[in-house]
Amino acid sequence: MAKARSRRDTNLRRQLAYIAARMMAEDGIADFAAAKWKAARQAGLEDAKLLPDNQEIEAALREYQGLYQSEDQPAQLRRLREIAVRVMRDFSEFRPALVGSVLSGTAGRHSDVNVQLFTDDPKSLTLFLLNRRYSFEEGSRRMRRGEQTEEVPRFRLEVEGVPVTLTVLDRDDERVVPGRAQPPQRARLAEVEALLAR
Repeated sequence: MAKARSRRDTNLRRQLAYIAARMMAEDGIADFAAAKWKAARQAGLEDAKLLPDNQEIEAALREYQGLYQSEDQPAQLRRLREIAVRVMRDFSEFRPALVGSVLSGTAGRHSDVNVQLFTDDPKSLTLFLLNRRYSFEEGSRRMRRGEQTEEVPRFRLEVEGVPVTLTVLDRDDERVVPGRAQPPQRARLAEVEALLAR
């Protein structure tokens, strides 16, 4: 009896992962948590223990893109990576690192380019943007740092019609990542150029 329930729970998790993946691919939901909870509401699920984790959703997203977006998604991903390279070159003095769906390969038509920048003086980035005549929106993002949640600066701009998000972290955060037990997936310029060369 317990085995049947376990199989049912596993199937439900898979179903929720696919619903969340479809929402991310088709509706432009960028956040795994938001897609997960929307999928749960759509399925009428209230038990948070049955929610799929981010890796399960990412695997479902790759499968969905392979089945339904195999003609368009690779070209979109390539264009986003080309823009990431351009941004990383422009912001090289801030030690840029590409993160998110453009790096993992699951980016699609609704995705933005996410780059982390590292500096101990966020105001220098504002001056840099103003001197280079970038049009941008300044804001912040909540991020866990140890036991606390802190606001970190975030800038949004557009490059060749593609939204780019720049998250500004301290130089110390290059080694110790806020809110993560394991190191995040990050790629420096040379690594992103190597992805494009494949």
